[in-house]
Amino acid sequence: MALSMTGFSFKEADTEQGILLLEFRSLNNRYLELQVKLDESLRSFEPMIRDLISAEIKRGKVDCRIYFKSKTHALDVKNVDTIKLKQLATSVDEIAKYFPHVQPINALDILKTTEIMHDQSVNINLLEQDLKKNLKEALIEIQASKAREGEKLQKILLDKLKDIEMLIDEAKKILPVLIKEYQTKIENKFKDALIAIDDDRLKQEFLIFIQKMDIDEELNRITSHIDEVRRLLKTDGAIGKKLDFMMQELNREANTLGSKSISPKTSQISVDLKVLIEQMREQIQNIE
Repeated sequence: MALSMTGFSFKEADTEQGILLLEFRSLNNRYLELQVKLDESLRSFEPMIRDLISAEIKRGKVDCRIYFKSKTHALDVKNVDTIKLKQLATSVDEIAKYFPHVQPINALDILKTTEIMHDQSVNINLLEQDLKKNLKEALIEIQASKAREGEKLQKILLDKLKDIEMLIDEAKKILPVLIKEYQTKIENKFKDALIAIDDDRLKQEFLIFIQKMDIDEELNRITSHIDEVRRLLKTDGAIGKKLDFMMQELNREANTLGSKSISPKTSQISVDLKVLIEQMREQIQNIE
């Protein structure tokens, strides 16, 4: 299944030690461009985070933001160390003797003083486990988002391939007619010039024409390229660059058809082919 490079996921996880917020945004890009923004408490995990992301996403501009709000920093009176609180109160009373006009200390400000809290530092190993688990789940979500978009792109491309096949079938049908028309035209010219129809010059003229308009090889290569594109669209993983290369090859054959064209009909087929190929190429720019 083709994956689009456009995707989004957001995950909020309430863990034992705090709340993890993970946000992913992915856009089109020629290569993998990864931007990671983390809380300071998560900075040491950046190499691990980058490795996990790059193992799943191969192409695109990916913006990853992860925040962690620790529960140990909550303003909970149950976390207060009463011994330290009494020591702080004694210190405040002593200071107040020298500054009698200073306003009393606000209780909320006291709770924000980490020195009076019990030691509840974050368990790094547990935080790493929680981070890995939720990061993998967030990656699954964004890949699912990209897959849904990729399914739409795949349908568009398969429809375009059918249109290309119809043009190829049309070209194969009109070629014998064009050859017969040209043969009749040459024979009439030779008759008008009173030249024997079985003359070697007639045969040579007709042979040059046949060689010039022989596009069986180009049509067969286009059919082969179509089969390869269909195969790639059923392949998992990063296929965008391979598909882009196949569009170059298809366009090359379409140009050759145009250069060999000997009628308005085949010229129009060549133009229509190039339009379809360009439309496919534009859609492929969105595929990972």
